[in-house]
Amino acid sequence: MKISTKSQYGLRAMVYLAKCKGKRCSLKIISQKENISFDYLEKILSKLEKAGLVKAKKGVQGGYILGRKPSKIKIGEIVRTLEGEIVLVRCLKHICPRGKKCLTRTFWKKLQDSIDKALNSLTLADLLK
Repeated sequence: MKISTKSQYGLRAMVYLAKCKGKRCSLKIISQKENISFDYLEKILSKLEKAGLVKAKKGVQGGYILGRKPSKIKIGEIVRTLEGEIVLVRCLKHICPRGKKCLTRTFWKKLQDSIDKALNSLTLADLLK
């Protein structure tokens, strides 16, 4: 499993917005402060906006703000929005032809559960501490 730069940059941008405490931040400023390509960040924030994680306002007084309080946004929600569903091995998502004969499925399930738990246990507010 590899987390893409979309999630890495998306999480950095979300933390930046959380630090702005409800003030609108321009895409240009976030891009500069976080050293992320403007065009790439625009695509990332567009996905986050469609998911309701950020709100955008166009124009002179425009910019981005979080869609909810930092304490209400789980890291897993950000990562899943940008990566899609995170599944370590196919047999956890699909019916495995090996079924109950597979001796490794239990390991993969425990590992998947640990990753899901970690992603769902932290919020943006936790990262600001």
